[in-house]
Amino acid sequence: MIPLAEIERARERIRGAAVRTPLVRLPDTDIWLKLENLQPVGSFKIRGATNAIRAASPDELAGGVVTASAGNMAQGVAWAAREAGVPATIVVPDHAPQTKLDAIERLGGRVIKVPFERWWQTIVESRFEGVEGRFVHPVEDELVMAGNGTIGLELVEDLPEVDTVLVPFGGGGLATGIASAVKALRPEARVYGVDPETGPALSTAFAQDGPAPVEHVPSFVDGSGSRGVLESMWPYVSTALDGAYVASLEETADAVRLLAERVRVIAEGAGALALAVGRSGRAGVGRIACIVSGGNIDAAVLSRILAGETPR
Repeated sequence: MIPLAEIERARERIRGAAVRTPLVRLPDTDIWLKLENLQPVGSFKIRGATNAIRAASPDELAGGVVTASAGNMAQGVAWAAREAGVPATIVVPDHAPQTKLDAIERLGGRVIKVPFERWWQTIVESRFEGVEGRFVHPVEDELVMAGNGTIGLELVEDLPEVDTVLVPFGGGGLATGIASAVKALRPEARVYGVDPETGPALSTAFAQDGPAPVEHVPSFVDGSGSRGVLESMWPYVSTALDGAYVASLEETADAVRLLAERVRVIAEGAGALALAVGRSGRAGVGRIACIVSGGNIDAAVLSRILAGETPR
């Protein structure tokens, strides 16, 4: 768990960068949507990236910053690095959506595209051979997790009697940060991670009481799902979270459509995972908060989903 005091310090540190996003009710339900897709870079990642970079010393930033990301953390790091006046190098998997790659370059980041295996190795090793700079880990950096936790502070302030919080699960940094804040302020609340069926790392880890390899298949849910929970993250997520759910691609595409049609909100695949489970009934009843983590989706993919397809 991340100490509440660290999360509160992060809120002060990122002030002026991340915005306080609205919490809106899905009409005719007791499901609430935390709209992180409305952040300046289109996702929650600006919170953790800005906290980590603003907390770094000039010496730490002298060589610039580096991260590994499928797109959203890349944009957060590129945004914060541009603000700090230092270069950003982003290692991305070769299936990363073009929408996200274009955004990285608009923000001044240098993109290095590699096969998924090499990208995953970069995350595991927290380094990329031949590139210098302060590595801002997209998951296991406690400053990043504390920045993510500011979502939890806002959530409990806006919905003090929240019963259940559903969080898209990629590597665990978002879920750990949010759960740390929520449980410090409302211990009786339950917080669950949500995996896509194309890479159910967290649900597998809970079922086997520890990280285990899973098959990962690239899909339109590009911001969540992986080959397994990082060993370094299991102590965090196993303590902070109450468990995990898995959303199918069909459920996720339906949630993307629902957000667009009923709330006029554009969500990427990962951003719709929590709602996919929340509206299924599997997470129980009561006040359910779903984290809409981002809205950076390719227009062509969104068009297919809105037309009723489930892209594979």
